[in-house]
Amino acid sequence: MKPPSKRPLTLRDVSEASGVSEMTVSRVLRNKGDVSETTRTKVQEAAKRLGYVPNKIAGALASQRVNLVAVIIPSLGNMVFPEVLAGVSEVLEGTQLQPVVGVTDYLPEKEEKVLFEMLSWRPSGVIIAGLEHSEASRAMLAQAGCPVVEIMDVDGEPVDSCVGISHRRAGRKMAEAIIDAGYRRIGFMGTKMPLDHRARKRFEGFTRTLAKAGIEISDQEFYSGGSALAKGREMTEAMLSRTPDLDFLYYSNDMIGAGGLLYLLEKGIDVPGQIGLAGFNGVELLEGLPRHLATMDACRREIGQAAARIIANRQDASGEVEGERIELSPTLSFGDTLRRG
Repeated sequence: MKPPSKRPLTLRDVSEASGVSEMTVSRVLRNKGDVSETTRTKVQEAAKRLGYVPNKIAGALASQRVNLVAVIIPSLGNMVFPEVLAGVSEVLEGTQLQPVVGVTDYLPEKEEKVLFEMLSWRPSGVIIAGLEHSEASRAMLAQAGCPVVEIMDVDGEPVDSCVGISHRRAGRKMAEAIIDAGYRRIGFMGTKMPLDHRARKRFEGFTRTLAKAGIEISDQEFYSGGSALAKGREMTEAMLSRTPDLDFLYYSNDMIGAGGLLYLLEKGIDVPGQIGLAGFNGVELLEGLPRHLATMDACRREIGQAAARIIANRQDASGEVEGERIELSPTLSFGDTLRRG
């Protein structure tokens, strides 16, 4: 993996790319002075294309870096990411580095804005969720001039380093367990895939493995919004009303899976005899349910720890450093809702 460029972009780079003077570039980027809209657009587009981010601490520090690590995640409401942050904090606690969190709500345009603001303070490292970014975000990451670690996923090409699990492999592993247990009429419930690339990859691995065994998804439903017990109950009731002969329900996360489990138990349905079910993430909070939901641990804390170690270790490295790719192996838990084959 090629490390990001060590030479930071300058006003001159933007000036040459846009064909206007450095003074005009400075005015546009500081939103100062009288500049025509045509020139302003030309400069902004050139800066965006290059991945240029103004340096808000220029001249203030000899190192031109602050002891902050930008941690950019999609959500704080999702139970997954607080555990990742805990892993990051545990490792950085013994260093001079401090994590600072930005939230994107799974929106590419918001990720661009958060990344732009955080990089303008010249952090000592960036930890960012996912491998899929807009062209502008990817350009900024490539020109960040500091270690960049993309987390949660390894199915793709990172800008620098990445730490995570293979979500396609996770989907395949779950499908194999379901097939081995003898289930054949399978329904799927999950988030709308364009906003959640990791859920999409699990679904791809899941459906491809089923297809190789001659099995097609019998019913599926996608939702947007927070992962909630109420949403799981609602979708499960609707799906079983439409397709009553389903014998397995696979949920893209544990929270909606728990809602489905509670609905089935309330209706007196035999789990896992009549219907089996499974989720994803291994959320500890759900261990208090009447039955343990089959799930797969996403190695969240370990991902945070490994990412923080890469950042911390790179602080002491001299010269060019090759990026790392660390793939962790999630564990499948059969719980009480998935028969063993």
